[in-house]
Amino acid sequence: MRDPKSDAWLTIIGLGEDGPEGLSPASHAALAAAEVIFGGPRHLDLIAAGGKGRPWPVPFDPTPVLAHRGKPTVVLASGDPFWFGAGGSLMTHLSPGEWLSHPAPSTFQLSANRMGWKLEETLCLGLHAAPFARLRPLLGRGVRVICTLRDGAAAAELARWLAENGHPNAWLTVLERLGGPQERISRALPTKPVGADPIGAPVSAAIEATDPGLPRASGLPDELFQHDGQITKRPVRALTLSALAPRPGEVLWDIGAGSGSVGIEWLLAGGARVEALEADPTRAARARGNVEGFGLSHRHRLTEARAPEGLGGLAAPDAVFIGGGASAAVLTAVWDLIPSGARLVMNAVTLETEALVLDWSARLGGSLLKIELSEPAAIGRKRGWKSALPILQWSVTR
Repeated sequence: MRDPKSDAWLTIIGLGEDGPEGLSPASHAALAAAEVIFGGPRHLDLIAAGGKGRPWPVPFDPTPVLAHRGKPTVVLASGDPFWFGAGGSLMTHLSPGEWLSHPAPSTFQLSANRMGWKLEETLCLGLHAAPFARLRPLLGRGVRVICTLRDGAAAAELARWLAENGHPNAWLTVLERLGGPQERISRALPTKPVGADPIGAPVSAAIEATDPGLPRASGLPDELFQHDGQITKRPVRALTLSALAPRPGEVLWDIGAGSGSVGIEWLLAGGARVEALEADPTRAARARGNVEGFGLSHRHRLTEARAPEGLGGLAAPDAVFIGGGASAAVLTAVWDLIPSGARLVMNAVTLETEALVLDWSARLGGSLLKIELSEPAAIGRKRGWKSALPILQWSVTR
């Protein structure tokens, strides 16, 4: 049987800080046969690539590699090329028989071994090209995270972020140039960060959180979101998320997003993506800020538009929440567009919207829930119950 890899023109090699000494014979053979070698400047220096060396374009672009298709070519990556490395970025452009990969121990493996942490119980994040806010939904007492960082300066930035975002007591370990002669490990609290000595790349950080993180249940406190008062309040949001029932891999349409709180909690509860519509530019900017603050911008797309006009071109949803701007035209357009099995949840506050809900539910079925909430309020020197406006919630499956 013919080896399907025999026609491979591209070899992806994981490189450690020990340079050529840590490479396998197969990797050395590929380097010797290569007409061109792509990598970061540090990678090319480590193996003394000379005239064969080609530094990656910044920002990263696989086009120069693909231009050498059919010729012996090597791509160098740190550690494991398929763990936040160049390997995954190249795969969308390659067929199975075109490439071979020779991995080295990854930064995460080396860091876990230095820390004495079980890797299967440790979260691994690539924060060399992503915001630190990605940590916000994940950190909590006892959580351990290993993350790659952009450069040495990013270690101090991470320490400040932790101190300013609810984790001043986390233990932060900075791990520099693991696996090579210049390896160094430093441990500190975010409020007392590592000393002023320059930190060498590649650099990673190991975080052991000791402060409480975000609650895991739906219905986060309203004060965690920037808003102008137009927000689905905490208890109603919890009931709304229960009706929307987010599942892994699913997409939500958040129509009339307001502060973005429902979409954010959809993602925190396990939903995959959100397509949001918000016509008011101020609220749209505020919602984007909330999404960024929770580190979820890579899974949330907000379009400044009204429904039904803004619905065209959105990815097909598994669930829809209509939080504002409901009308017969919006409901008709949504119902016509969503696929069979999609869940629709709508909260009605005004008499007009309630009448719309009652009419549609009579025709299409589904479930109705009347939500009436009261909170204590001052009555002179004493207190009594002050009722909020009742909400009629309709949920139905297409």
